[in-house]
Amino acid sequence: MVTVDTNIVVRLLTQDDELQFQQSVKLFQSQDIFISDTVILETEWVLRFAYKFKPFDVCLALRKLFGLPNVHLANASLVAQVLQWHESGLDFADAFHLAHSQQCSELYTFDEKFIKTAKGLTQCRVRKP
Repeated sequence: MVTVDTNIVVRLLTQDDELQFQQSVKLFQSQDIFISDTVILETEWVLRFAYKFKPFDVCLALRKLFGLPNVHLANASLVAQVLQWHESGLDFADAFHLAHSQQCSELYTFDEKFIKTAKGLTQCRVRKP
């Protein structure tokens, strides 16, 4: 198994550089690929800011990628939860933070939108200190 950096995933999903796209396709066709949580998080950020992907489009692209039989994640069910929460309005990074905090009773933040959007999603209560 090999792992990839964000730029490999972004080239595969955006096809904005033909040579790098083809190299990425070849890699994904010939290897078992591990994609780390940090690469997933950064990929969403790049797709949103640099390529203007909307949440639905980010989730669609990532679901297709993660559905490939040779693509492996550290915790696929956690990432599925992140995608679901993101589609329902939670910021992608906040969804990741919350998903990784399920063993905690509270997650403290000053982000009012995060507090409001996360209300009732999980037993881990998002609140101000």
